Amino acid sequence: MSSASDPRPASYTAFGLRAEAEPLAPGLHIVATPIGNLRDISFRALATLAAADAILAEDTRTSKTLLAHYGIATPLLPYHEHNAAQMRPKVLARLREGGKLALISDAGTPLVSDPGYKLVAELVAEGLPVTGIPGPSAVLAALVLAGLPTDRFFFEGFLPPKSAARRTRLTELAAIPGTLVFFESPRRLAEMLADAAAVFGTRAGAVARELTKFHETVRRGPLPDLAAHYETDEEPRGEIVVIIGPPGAEELRPAGDVVDARLRAALARLSLKEAVAQVAAETGQPRRKVYARALELTRGDP
Repeated sequence: MSSASDPRPASYTAFGLRAEAEPLAPGLHIVATPIGNLRDISFRALATLAAADAILAEDTRTSKTLLAHYGIATPLLPYHEHNAAQMRPKVLARLREGGKLALISDAGTPLVSDPGYKLVAELVAEGLPVTGIPGPSAVLAALVLAGLPTDRFFFEGFLPPKSAARRTRLTELAAIPGTLVFFESPRRLAEMLADAAAVFGTRAGAVARELTKFHETVRRGPLPDLAAHYETDEEPRGEIVVIIGPPGAEELRPAGDVVDARLRAALARLSLKEAVAQVAAETGQPRRKVYARALELTRGDP
């Protein structure tokens, strides 16, 4: 039973005691953890974390909060992009000896914009056991709240921080026939939305912020409207996911503004000849027409 001073529900307290006694199979257990609300963790995830020999954590300081909340005392080991090359041989050695290790990220499902891919690849190559304990994901949480098509989607992660490179990448993604999902930092959100509006025009979008937390917000609308809102709004805080709807029929047969956007992005990094060749190949437009438009766009440009 939980006491009046214990904020955890009785079922969690009881489960925590039971989880410590449950055996765990050898191998690496990839455990999804909450993206905000600590109650979103699964019973299986808690049992795995409690029974593991050690937990590989992206940031041990962040993970201590989760473990302390559920009374789990399993040792934490740092495993992140800066020490992965040094830690990976040690982790592999423990797993070869029959160790039972859990891998978690700061929040959500590990390996999604987080370290761990190379470790899993090496385990698979050696035939060592790997198990996934599914759970929270910012990508899917934002996708289902955006009000945009979910039958096909493409996760890009973080775009380049500089506008020219960002527009180039967005142009490369423009023809993907599915909803696009991005992570973005609060300080770059307004600029990213402005670039997206320049490349995608009036496509529908959504900005999901602080998902599952107290200040969760989802703002939906055409990309130009979203860009205008965040240009004048105070810098948003917290974790942000940007969702952009799929192209319409007019974009799948590019012309006009779409060709112009792609030409501008290509001309920012390629010669005129190379940019024309690339855009003509991407859009299927006649090369002579693309070349003529490129000349118009660059007229007067030193």
